[in-house]
Amino acid sequence: MAIVKEFKEFAMRGNVVDLAVGVIIGAAFGKIVASLVTDIIMPPLGFVVGRIDFKDLKYIIKPAIGKTPETAINYGLFINNVIDFLIVAFCIFLMVKGINSLKKQEKAAPAAPTKEEVLLTDIRDILAKQK
Repeated sequence: MAIVKEFKEFAMRGNVVDLAVGVIIGAAFGKIVASLVTDIIMPPLGFVVGRIDFKDLKYIIKPAIGKTPETAINYGLFINNVIDFLIVAFCIFLMVKGINSLKKQEKAAPAAPTKEEVLLTDIRDILAKQK
C-alpha cells in the first residue's frame, strides 16, 4: 500500500499534471499541423511544382511481385513530415519567445514597497528634516 500512496503523491504533483496536459494538447496540436500540411500546404505546393502529390513520391527498390508488396523509400512522406516538424518548431519558438517577453516585463516592473519599507522611509525622511 505504501507504493500506491507514493505513486499517488508522485502523480498528483503539479508538474506531472502540467506535463500530462501539455502532452495531450501537443498531440491535438500535432494533428492540426499534420492536417494543415497534408490538406492545405502540400496540394498547392504540388500544383506549383507540376501537379505532384508529395505523399506518392517514392523510390522503388523492388517492385511488387504477386502478393509480395513492393519495397520502396517513401521520400514524399518524409518531406511532409519535415514540413510538419518545421511548422511545429516555429510555433513552439513563437510561444517560447512570447513567454520570455512576458517574463522580462514582469522582471522590469518594480515591486511596490511593503508597509514596513514605507514606514522606514517616512522615519528616515523625518530624521533627515530634523538635522
